[in-house]
This record gives sequence, C-alpha cells and structure tokens, in this order.
Amino acid sequence: MKKPQSFAEILTQAVRDLTEFGFTDIERLNTWLRKLRFAAISDLPTDRQLESQVADALRAAFNRALSKPAILRTQRGIQLFSVEQIKPQLRGELDKRILASVNLIKLNRDQAIEKTLQRFQGWATSIPSGGSRVVDKRDVKEDIGKSMQKIRFEQRRVAIDQGHKLVAAVNEVIALQTGAIAAEWRSHGRHDKRYDARPEHLARDGHIYAIRGNWAMERGLMNKGAGYTDEIERVGELPYCRCFYVYLHNLRELPNSMLTERGRFALQEVRVA
Repeated sequence: MKKPQSFAEILTQAVRDLTEFGFTDIERLNTWLRKLRFAAISDLPTDRQLESQVADALRAAFNRALSKPAILRTQRGIQLFSVEQIKPQLRGELDKRILASVNLIKLNRDQAIEKTLQRFQGWATSIPSGGSRVVDKRDVKEDIGKSMQKIRFEQRRVAIDQGHKLVAAVNEVIALQTGAIAAEWRSHGRHDKRYDARPEHLARDGHIYAIRGNWAMERGLMNKGAGYTDEIERVGELPYCRCFYVYLHNLRELPNSMLTERGRFALQEVRVA
C-alpha cells in the first residue's frame, strides 16, 4: 500500500501550483484545502495513540507522586499507612486529569490545523490568476506551516503541565484527607535560575500558609502565618506553573511564630512526655 504523502509534501505541491497558476477558481482552492487537511491529520497521532501517550505520561507522574520518597518529601509528619486508605479517591484525580489533558490537546491540535488552512487560504487568494514570479516559496511554506510545526511541541508541553497539575492535586487530596495543618510554598525558580518564575510566586517561596479549618486552628494552637491557602491560587494552577507545596501535619513542623501560647504549651507537653 502506498504511503500517504506528508503535509510538507502536499504543501510544497500546493504552493508550487498556486504560484504557477494563481487563484483561478474556488474549487481549485478547496481541493488543496481538503488535501492539506487530510495530510495534516494523517501526520499526527490518532486519537487512540494520543490517549495512550497522555495516559502513559500521567500514570508515570501519578506513580512517582505516590512513591514513598515523594510522599515523605511533600508531606512532613504524615503517617504513610493513611495514604493507602485514600488511593481510590486519588485514582479519580488521575482519570479526570487524563480526560482533561486529551481534550485540551485535541482542541489545540484542531485549532492549529484550522489556523494553518486559514493562512494557506489567505495567501492563495492573494495570488492573481496567471500566477506570480515574485513568490518566495520557501518563506511561504515556512509561514503557512509554522502552526503545524509547533503541534507536537505543544502536545508535550501540555502533557508536562498537566502532569504537574495532577501531582499538585494528588498532594492536596493526601494533605486534606490526612489532616495537614499548613503548607510551605516552594517555587521551582528557587533551584533553577533558568526557569522563568512568576515574580509573585518566587516571592512566596518559603512562606507557610495555614489550611483553613484544620484541627490545630480549631483548638487555638496556631495562627494563619502568611495567610490561608485558599486566599491565593493553588500551586500548579496557573499555566505551566511548577511550584509545589510541602504540607505540614504536626505542630512541631511549624515555625514558632505560627504557634499560639496554647500551641507552644501543647508542644512542650508532648516533648516532655
């Protein structure tokens, strides 16, 4: 079976044809648009392949987030056995994120194809009947095809971003379901100076925010520190944000400034016991 021609090959033929003959009639243009659409779709992963690629990437991120080292790094003072009890709920976060990621990538892909065809149509209809001798075919192809060239890069970028969002959601569920009392904001820009961190996120690095309604607040053992976590956006919520929280589960994990007098007394009693 003959292999279908690639999008680049069809685009080369279309640009050559329009340059030579120009925009003569709408049917000629529509024929090239149909060929380009088919070639663009054929060049990209099928829906099934896309779903499999995204699911594999997110499952890998999910499993890393639930590894013992990762949990101990992001959940200070947690009892590991408690995580096993909420794994079914965490699976729900994984399934939800896979579906959202695939839908977003499909939407971006469809928009890129439409934008490419719009560029081609705009250029083609500008060529007078009889063609043109002044067309730079290489520049034309590069301009028309630039959205297509970015699709696979954007697909990987979305998958990575959704992976960060999944890990942030998993960590939040673990924290809330296991009684975390506060969270320390960590900016990725703290360790990677090449990362283009949002200034407001970098400024939050190391700040500790109370989780509203936690057991220590209800008992009057702590104050809200830098504020409440629900007063600011979540880590990983904004596009391509790589910040994360280190959740704190015990009074001894808090700085002294976040303890009330009652909290200091309760912590001292525990230490003496």
